[in-house]
Amino acid sequence: GDTNMARYFREQDIDEYRECFYLYARSGSIQTIDQLTCIMRSLGMAPTMPELNGYMAAKSGRIAFADFLEIMHTHSKKENVPNELLTAFRNYDVNKRGMIPARDLWNILVKWGEKLTPREVEQMFREANVSPNGMVKYEDFVKIVCSPAPEY
Repeated sequence: GDTNMARYFREQDIDEYRECFYLYARSGSIQTIDQLTCIMRSLGMAPTMPELNGYMAAKSGRIAFADFLEIMHTHSKKENVPNELLTAFRNYDVNKRGMIPARDLWNILVKWGEKLTPREVEQMFREANVSPNGMVKYEDFVKIVCSPAPEY
């Protein structure tokens, strides 16, 4: 049931989520990336394509309402990431060059807040074309990693 996730949300939020969920997921579960994207966007979220793919994959391509609540909980914590991350990166950027070593970036991401797994960080690095031994323009990195999926 939804009960264990319910404690993270206010009653009226859950009602809104439920209404929105069943509006798009008529069969009772989300079965396509498009459905998930529409629902999350209409609830004010801006998920990225890799995030959406990850959420679908984690639930083997079918997301029930209880799963969806879990995703909303995880995701709403993530959406505050960009500013906090930029602050963390700036602290590492002693010379204020707008760049930090990829190694530092890696450490911040793996230890930071949501604690990404090394695999997730590797995926981000690939997406942003970061070489593990190079320097990273972190504002660009945050833009790439936190940019919403393309609108169709």
